[in-house]
Amino acid sequence: MIFYQDCLGGELTLQTIGESPIAAKLPNYLEQSILHAVLAKDNLVIMATDMVEEVGLIKGNAISMMLNCNSEEEAHQFYNKLAQGGKAVHPLQETFWGAIFGDLTDRYGNNWLINYDNQ
Repeated sequence: MIFYQDCLGGELTLQTIGESPIAAKLPNYLEQSILHAVLAKDNLVIMATDMVEEVGLIKGNAISMMLNCNSEEEAHQFYNKLAQGGKAVHPLQETFWGAIFGDLTDRYGNNWLINYDNQ
């Protein structure tokens, strides 16, 4: 993410697993892994994580597209439509960071993060 910040500019925010409320639930060796990274500049937002599925990093799961929704209803609509014929990985639910969030893989194998900041 530092590389992308150097290329694109913007403000970079990083949160390690060790700094998060889920740290106690995960193995110690993951403590320095990035749980949540955000690079924001104007209307550009790139989000990333070191957390990949149990199968590890494979071509296709290294990139996810994120939809920041305008309402909880819109988040549910997008989630349900994109999940048709795909795989609902984590259903939409309230998170410790104060958002409604879920992720899925669509019928074409693309990963989607659906988010609504309800604050």
